[in-house]
Formats: sequence, structure tokens, C-alpha cells
Amino acid sequence: MAALDLLGRRWALRVLWELRAEALTFRALRARCDRMSPSVLNQRLAELRESGFVDLEPGGGYRLTVDGRGLLAALAPLDGWAKRWGRRVSPPS
Repeated sequence: MAALDLLGRRWALRVLWELRAEALTFRALRARCDRMSPSVLNQRLAELRESGFVDLEPGGGYRLTVDGRGLLAALAPLDGWAKRWGRRVSPPS
């Protein structure tokens, strides 16, 4: 339940998603997250670091840890399901 509580917080999954391919600086991560407020991004990064999903690299970039990559892999089936569900419930354009 603790993991679901963390992942259900605003922007938490988006931060993890944006870090999936590469390490990003705070500024780059904020830009990719539609310019969320710096205070919210700081809070989410602190929570994700404390939980062991994200690390801060020596050069200042944030990256997923082994556990963070494992979490995204575990969520991949849910992503596939959500895409199929979205196509079914969204009216054609």
C-alpha cells in the first residue's frame, strides 16, 4: 500500500516516466513535466529518492535506480492495458 500511495501522488508517475530513457537535470525534468511547480518537483524527487526509485548523479542529473527501472517494468502491462482501454472508451477523432 505504501508504494501505491507514493505512486498515486500528483506527478510521481510522470517523473518516473520522464526518467525512463536518460538522466535529466532538475530544469530539464521540469520542462518535460509541463513546467510543474519547482516545489512539487522537489517534493516528488525527495520522496522518490527516499523510496529508492531515483538517484541524484554526481553531475546533478536525476536517474532511475535498479528498483526504479524494475518498477517501470512491472507497470508496463498496466500501460498496455490503459492504452487498449483508452482506445475503447475514447470517441474516434
